[in-house]
Amino acid sequence: MSVDPLRRARTRARTRAQALTPTARVVRLRRRISLLFALTSAVGLVAMAVLAVRSDSARWREQLDHAMDADTSWALGLLETDESGRLDTGVLAETVNTDCPPLTVLLAADDDPGRVTVQHAPSKACLSVDPAVVLEAGSAAVRADDTRAFDRRTRDGRPVRVFAQPFYAPEAAEDEGPQGVLVALADATGPRADHQRLVWIVTGGCAVLVLLSAAVGHVLSGRAVRPALAALGQQEAFLADAAHDLRTPTASLRTLAETALRGETDGAEVHRRTLRLAEGMGRLVDGLLTRARLMSGTASVARQPLRLDQLVEAVVDEAPVADHRVRVEAKETVVVADPDLVRRAVGNLLGNALAHGHAPGVPADVLITVTRDGTVTVEDAGPGLPPEVAGALFERFRSGSGSTGLGLSIASWVAHAHGGTLSAERGTRGERGGARFVLRLPTSG
Repeated sequence: MSVDPLRRARTRARTRAQALTPTARVVRLRRRISLLFALTSAVGLVAMAVLAVRSDSARWREQLDHAMDADTSWALGLLETDESGRLDTGVLAETVNTDCPPLTVLLAADDDPGRVTVQHAPSKACLSVDPAVVLEAGSAAVRADDTRAFDRRTRDGRPVRVFAQPFYAPEAAEDEGPQGVLVALADATGPRADHQRLVWIVTGGCAVLVLLSAAVGHVLSGRAVRPALAALGQQEAFLADAAHDLRTPTASLRTLAETALRGETDGAEVHRRTLRLAEGMGRLVDGLLTRARLMSGTASVARQPLRLDQLVEAVVDEAPVADHRVRVEAKETVVVADPDLVRRAVGNLLGNALAHGHAPGVPADVLITVTRDGTVTVEDAGPGLPPEVAGALFERFRSGSGSTGLGLSIASWVAHAHGGTLSAERGTRGERGGARFVLRLPTSG
């Protein structure tokens, strides 16, 4: 019974993951990269911080131990022996009767090596600790037969460092234990406060560095996924354009096929209309692929010196102008551009003028001029451009009635790919001014 809820939860998680759009997945990847970058930096900084804190902790303890070792070593030089050869601590006890640093002389019991007794203790020590603390340190040094140091606290709660140095009889055998222990105390308030201050500084510094690392990781991951997001945006735009622009001719083909099946239209007429729709869809698909290549950067721009006036005349000669009137006023002009792309751009501008640059039932009157500065102007005598859409004709879905909207978009991409421009403005021909499209390309000079 417990397996089904877990399985359902995993299924819901997979469903949510599959429901994410590619863009959302890239954004989620960016967040994960930023988090991983921050965690990696945090682990490294924390490891370095722990190492620094431990090193400082060991350093101030070693400094206190070294100072107390010097004091106890000097005091042990005062040891004397009596007539029987036993160590006499009387001179030591009288000499080290100081209050700071407090030194306590302990003697080891003969019957119990782990037990020590106090032979001398300061009368007015500057650091007052529980006698059990001193006895504990002495016993530990006797049992270990070596120096020992501990962190303890005074009676009033101040931190203190306890250092125990064992001493031996002058002629003691190698296996004979210490005769006694000299215990010293050192105030650790200052060093411990400095250490705590360092801990807070290191902790705050690590927190700031982790936040800074997270911000830097977020910026770097954003730059890393920016090309992917741009590519996904271009792909989504291409798919949206393809779906939007193929919907109308596909519906027309379906309607035409249904009409033909019902026998309501002459077969020859159906074939002619089907052929026109197929040719239109072919041009549409070709335009979509060209725009996709331009947007993705896969369409290389083969720049070379080009006679722009001759290219424009060739485009006009090849265009199906029918009953429309197209005039060309061109001066000898050389530009540096890709012939195929410029041919497509000029053809798209001419096609747009022939399709929309005239009133219904009236032939179009188009004037194309080419000037020596690499400018191609296509002007018609049609209804003109509304001011509110003149600057947005080259955006997605800014198409006129019955148009795919790709021709002007591709022409704009071609212009920008060559370092030129394409602008649209109201013309001076026709009753309402017409439309004028100005394509500027860099010249050979």
